[in-house]
Amino acid sequence: MTRPTDPDGAETAVPLAEVRASAGRVLATVGALTDRQAREPSTLPGWSRAHVLTHLARGADAYRWLLTVARTGTEPGPRADAAALDRALHEGAGRGAAELVADLRGSLDGMFAAADAMPAERWSTPVSALAGWRHPAWFTLHRAWRELETHHVDLDLGRSTADWPTGYVAWALDGTAAALAAHGFPVARLTATDLGRGWTLAPDGPTVTGPGHALLAWLSGRGPAEGLRADGVLPAPPRWPLPPVPGRS
Repeated sequence: MTRPTDPDGAETAVPLAEVRASAGRVLATVGALTDRQAREPSTLPGWSRAHVLTHLARGADAYRWLLTVARTGTEPGPRADAAALDRALHEGAGRGAAELVADLRGSLDGMFAAADAMPAERWSTPVSALAGWRHPAWFTLHRAWRELETHHVDLDLGRSTADWPTGYVAWALDGTAAALAAHGFPVARLTATDLGRGWTLAPDGPTVTGPGHALLAWLSGRGPAEGLRADGVLPAPPRWPLPPVPGRS
């Protein structure tokens, strides 16, 4: 996946197009969601599908806020902190399906409008994630892409990790492998058989081989390790996603 750092903004269109496509797939999946389905459990412990949709909407709002800061140099109002986001999640999860979907659609539209308004030279502007780590504004698009693809699976409405786009899997494995290596994760190497790609993580430990989506599913807590081939006992992956490796974002 290329990075949107070129002066004319041409590369920005690549991840932005992917995020738009991902958002369209999520909205198509939930377009006919019923109130009963919205209240049913997602695959995330303690979260209904309504929780997941509310989380996605508030995430899109947060990315719009960051993009606006990068474009204008000023904050467009107070930033929601972790406590406010938690309240919004639990309050918003009680809404009906139509309101949930309309909220998500509106929040995504706002995020894309902010991206469309971004001058090419502002994409490299540093912004801060709520957790405190900093990244250039263009990485906001990648964070949104990851959220949409991951939580689409979490909705448990027929989409699986095998449906993840190849480009997304390759990009996410690149970042995940680099972060795991920086944090000393005790796996020597990952090999994605379908991508023709491999990542060296540590000098010692098991090697793990399988389809890219299965590797990412295991590392992200979205799938078991049983379908992967390993030459040793696999460690439990840390909470995902880890912040990007310093200097890579």
